[in-house]
Order: sequence, then C-alpha cells, then structure tokens
Amino acid sequence: MKDEQPQNWSAGEAIVALGIDKVRAPAILKRVVAQTLRYRWRFTVAMSACLGAALANLALPRLLGRAVDQTVEIVGRQGAGTEPLTPVAGTAALLIGASALRGVLQMTAGYNAEVVGQSVGRDLRLAFFEKLQRLDFAFHDRIHSGDLITRGMLDLEGVRGFLELGLQRIVQLVLLAGVGGWLLFDRDPVLASVTLLFLPLVALLAGRMGLRLRLAWTRLQERMAVLTLVMEENLQGARVVRAFPARAHQMAAFDRAGNAALAYANQRIRIRSRSMSQINGAYYSAMLLVLWLGSHRIAAGAITIGQLAEFLAFMTILQMPVRQTSMIMNAAARAVSSGARLFEILDREPVIADAPGTRALARGNGELRFDNVSFRYADDAPWALRGVSFAVGPGRTLGVVGPAGAGKTTLAHLAVRFYDPQEGRVLVDGQDVCAVTLESLRTTVALVAQDVFLFDDSVERNIAYAEPESRRTDVRAAARTAQLHDHVENLPAGYRTGIGERGSRLSGGQRQRASIARGLLPDAAVLVFDDATSAVDAATEHRLRHALRAATGDKATIIISHRLSSLMHADEIIVLDEGRIIERGTHAQLLDAGSYYATLHKLQTSAPDAGSDRSREEIDA
Repeated sequence: MKDEQPQNWSAGEAIVALGIDKVRAPAILKRVVAQTLRYRWRFTVAMSACLGAALANLALPRLLGRAVDQTVEIVGRQGAGTEPLTPVAGTAALLIGASALRGVLQMTAGYNAEVVGQSVGRDLRLAFFEKLQRLDFAFHDRIHSGDLITRGMLDLEGVRGFLELGLQRIVQLVLLAGVGGWLLFDRDPVLASVTLLFLPLVALLAGRMGLRLRLAWTRLQERMAVLTLVMEENLQGARVVRAFPARAHQMAAFDRAGNAALAYANQRIRIRSRSMSQINGAYYSAMLLVLWLGSHRIAAGAITIGQLAEFLAFMTILQMPVRQTSMIMNAAARAVSSGARLFEILDREPVIADAPGTRALARGNGELRFDNVSFRYADDAPWALRGVSFAVGPGRTLGVVGPAGAGKTTLAHLAVRFYDPQEGRVLVDGQDVCAVTLESLRTTVALVAQDVFLFDDSVERNIAYAEPESRRTDVRAAARTAQLHDHVENLPAGYRTGIGERGSRLSGGQRQRASIARGLLPDAAVLVFDDATSAVDAATEHRLRHALRAATGDKATIIISHRLSSLMHADEIIVLDEGRIIERGTHAQLLDAGSYYATLHKLQTSAPDAGSDRSREEIDA
C-alpha cells in the first residue's frame, strides 16, 4: 500500500477522498441499528430507560429554579430568619428523588445497551466467520488474511461500540435539546433563542468533524490491516526470519507499518481535539451571552432569578451531551467506515456455491472425468489448464507429472470444485460437479493437498477432522495405512499428544503422513494425492505406496508427484506442460517414447554425472 501522510482535510476533501459512491452513511448506520432488532425487548428497555433518564434530567433545572425563587421569596420577606423552609425542603426532596431516578434509569439503560451490543457483536462475529468458511478460493486469493482479521476484530468492535454507547447519547441529546428547548421557549422565547443559539453551530462543527473522522478511521483501518499482515507473516514465517539475518528488515517493516497507523491515530485525535475546542468555545460563548441578557431581563422584570438559574442549569445539563457530540460523531464515523468494510464481506456471495435446487451427488462406482477442461485464475492470466481430458474409474490409478507450473495442483483443485472451469466439464459418476451440492461432492472426492495444514490440537483430532465422529479404531487404521501409527504410539500421550501450531512438533514427513491419514478416513470414492509424499523418505515412501495401493484398491485414485517412483505403478500417466497434456500412457509406454517422461526418469535414476547434466539441460529446454 502506498504511503500517505495524514493531512488536515476539509470536509469537502474528505468527501472526495472517500469517494462519492461511498458516502452512504445513513444507509450503513441504518443497517448497523437494524442488527439490534434481534433483541427488541432489551433494546426497547434500554431506549425507554434512556428516555426516562433524559426526562428526569429535564426536571432538574425546573426544580432548581423553583428552589431559587422560593429561597429569594423567603429572604425577601420580613422576618426571614423565622420563615419556615418547608417549601424549599420539599423542592430539595424532589431534586434528590429526580436525581436518584435518573441514576437508576441510566444504569438500566447502560446495562441493557451493553447486553445488546455484546449480543450483536457475537452475532456479527459468527456471521463473519461463517461467511469466510463459504467464500470461494478466488476471493481468498485476492484478499490477505491480515485484512480479514482486522475486519473481523477492529471493524466489528467499531460497529458494536456505536450500538452500545452512540445510540444512547444521540437519544439523550435529541430529547434534551427538543423537549428542553420547548420548555425554555415556554418560559422566555428571547432568552431561549439565545440559550439554544449554539446548537446549530455545534451541529455544523460536528458534521464537519464526522466527515473528517470517517476518512481518518478508514485510513487507520487500512493501516491496521497492513500492520496485522506484517505481524502475521512474521509469526507464520518465524523460522525463515531466524534462518536468515533478516531481523532488522522485519523490525523496520513493522516499524513503518506501526508508524503509519500511529500517524492516522494521531490525526484522528487532532481532528477531534480541534473540533471539540470549537464546540466548547461556542458553548461557553452562548452561556456568557445568556448571563448578560438574563441580567437585563431580570432587571426589566421579564423573568425571575430562579428562571435565569433554570436556563443556566439547563445549559449545564446540556453541556455534557454537547461535549459528547464529538464522541457521538467519532463513534458514528467509526461505525460507518467499519460497517462498510464489515458488510462488504457479509454481503459478498461466494462464486462457488450450491445453486438453488441443487441435488446431492448420486454416488455410483466412483469415476472422475475431465472433459476438455480449460481454466485460468483471472481473465488476463495465462491458461493454467487447456483442453485437458482424461478419466479414472474405480480400482484404477492415474499418475500426473510435469514441471512446476504445469497445472497439476490446478487439476486437483478443480476435482473438488475449489474453482469452476471456464470451458469443459468435470464429472463424477457422470454428473457435472457444478450441478451437485458441495457437501456431497467433497464427501465423494477427497483431496490430500500439497500444502499441509494441521491444527493446534492432538494427533487424533487432526486425523479425525475429516470425520469428527469417527471411531478411535478407524483413526488408528488410517494412521497405520499412512505409516504414522508407530511414531504416534511412542509420543508422550499417544494419539492425544498436542502437535503445536501448524504441527510444529512433527517433522515435515510426519505432517504429510498425518494429512494422508486424514484424507483416508472418509469413505471417499475418489482420492486425489497432490504431491503428498514429497517430504517422506524413500524407505517410508516405499512402504506407504504399498499400503495405499492395498487401502485404495477399489477407489479411483489420482497421484500427482514430481517423483516418478510414486506413480510409475499407475494404470495411466499423463504428462502436463503449460496446462496441456503432452504425453500419456503407462510407465513402460512413456519410457519407450523417449520424450519428456523418459528424460525425467533418466535424470531421477542416474548418477549425477555429465550424462545427467545433459538430461537436465534437455528437461530445461
């Protein structure tokens, strides 16, 4: 992401920077508030208590003004020293009662708003996680996990925080200004006009601040995504970082990302501080004007001292909501920018999904067929596969070999419908994989991926991930076939031993065998092994190959490998290059052909002499 130094944007510049198509704050805030409808009872209680607290707050200035007038009246009478203070005491009791009621109602409103906010946060978190599970691989290819983590944590908190506090403050401010203003106009329209004169100016300043804060929040969230990305890559690639003298480079990258985020965080604080000082200036100027005009109105006999005290008390009560205007606009700006980023994911429909009315795959003997399949990852990308056709039936094995980038892994991904081909069809038992449910397809076709991923859990739970309800005996049988059982039995807690993050307590070959065991556990009719034994030693691979042939004898099996020893027993072998099949046949037929496969076989089986160097040059050519 290109570095951008924060600047003192104007409201117009903020609109331009955000983009006209993104200025949809009301719609986003409406969607944010709509999340509370799942908890209508608690939300109603919270808002009702908030209204009650505001009304109790409005009673305080009038009671205070009455108390002042009562006191002035008592002091002004003859014999004031013996005048009973019963009226003042009664008013004081009402003041205490109104204050206590306000406190109880505010506590009720705060508690229920907190419950609603936390509940909505949980719902959004679950919905976000569920959507990430369904979004297609093409989406994940384009967006980095660091950005998704930021959206699912920081952006979600921005939405939840507005529901928890922002709505209460908005309701209080509107009610105090609306009802309180009406009560003041009933007292003295002239003085009420001066008292409320600062509110339009505050609204203008707050709106300007909101636009600038929204842009600052958007930029800050983008920088936080970059910061999360740097940290995640450093943690995931800790071994690479420490294997090379790259610590200084990583620290510099993290420092740059952190400073960029800090710059926008400071910019947000500066925007809020400057706007808040202007809002406070408008408030205190209005109060000074009320004092000056009020003294003249008292002198003219238009109002009493108690009524002036009522006006000043109302302004004092209104001061806190006015001060919170910056917090409201800050919360709303964050909710808009965060909500836009969050709903962008929640609203996205996966490209690879079950179409309406899609039926489960009718499982037959288990045949996988590619019918003139062509595929590329983007419209402007080269073809990863071009016109590929083959079939592998039950009890048969297909070997796939070719140089790096030939399209072998793409073939495996299309078999389980991680992507859809642009041309041709992928068929399982004669049924187009695009016309059957994903769940039924992926219980029929099992993939042991090239990129091994293990969870920070026990060996048993990692193997059983494919079938969580599997019996313990089935898990152990799969481990035996994968040549992993003996090693696991020697671990401190056997199959219940934790293997660490991404299987860090296992070797590369052991992780691959655990992945193979996981792929064998379901009763799949088609098995695809994508270079699944690349980290396994030759002796273990020999035993594993024979065990897999016995375990998958009645299944359609595809073995993708750079090692010819892993697939030379296959019933048919296809050689891919630049997405096309350039050779096909049995191991013996391909050796007799004397082309790419024969050259590769010679290279892998001959000693590293001049002849093998020539063979290597032939392959490179």
